[in-house]
Amino acid sequence: MAPRTNLVIATRNKGKSAEIGDLLKSYPIEIKTLDDFGPIPTVEEDGKTFDENAHKKASFTARVLGLPVIADDSGLMVDVLDGAPGVFSARYAGANATDQERCAKLLAEMRRKTNRKAAFECVLSIAVPSGAALTYEARCEGLIAEKAVGFNGFGYDPIFYYPPLRKTFAELTRQEKGRVSHRGRAMQTLKREFDKVLIWIDQNMPVFEKLTYKGEEND
Repeated sequence: MAPRTNLVIATRNKGKSAEIGDLLKSYPIEIKTLDDFGPIPTVEEDGKTFDENAHKKASFTARVLGLPVIADDSGLMVDVLDGAPGVFSARYAGANATDQERCAKLLAEMRRKTNRKAAFECVLSIAVPSGAALTYEARCEGLIAEKAVGFNGFGYDPIFYYPPLRKTFAELTRQEKGRVSHRGRAMQTLKREFDKVLIWIDQNMPVFEKLTYKGEEND
């Protein structure tokens, strides 16, 4: 049996790691998250785009751990707010705000707004310690709900209404969300190519030379 490839999901967000892990569970990989390792330096997500942040997280973490890493950067963009919160989605209500506080802040800003159009965007980056990386991205369009509905998912899911299913993301099962969400769509594209991705990882991982210590020879 071929050895399983270790793949680290660069997050401590249990909801996000569960979604990604669930979509890749049929492949010969050993999924790990940052919680499986000791303290590592925090990556400053100061990129101007989701692509920049995803690549920075993946490549930095891969170099630190010496393992292939998948990272995503995603966010909610609201038309009437000129694309906010965008790359600041996770920090929209402050660095230590809860999901409920972020949703509440956005709902307050959307009060009396008639244009409720919004979209989630996701960029996935898979990197190896050498710095080489692959990128996948996707988008899901919907509306900002009038109030939070549902208890599944995480982040802005309770206030993101998806018209084709007539539910918020927080009302969807993980399987339903995996089929239609921004992250799910990006992951589906990745899954279609994942056999090739595993080959790419194998070809680009550094090979460490095995040294044998013979000791000092006696005359």
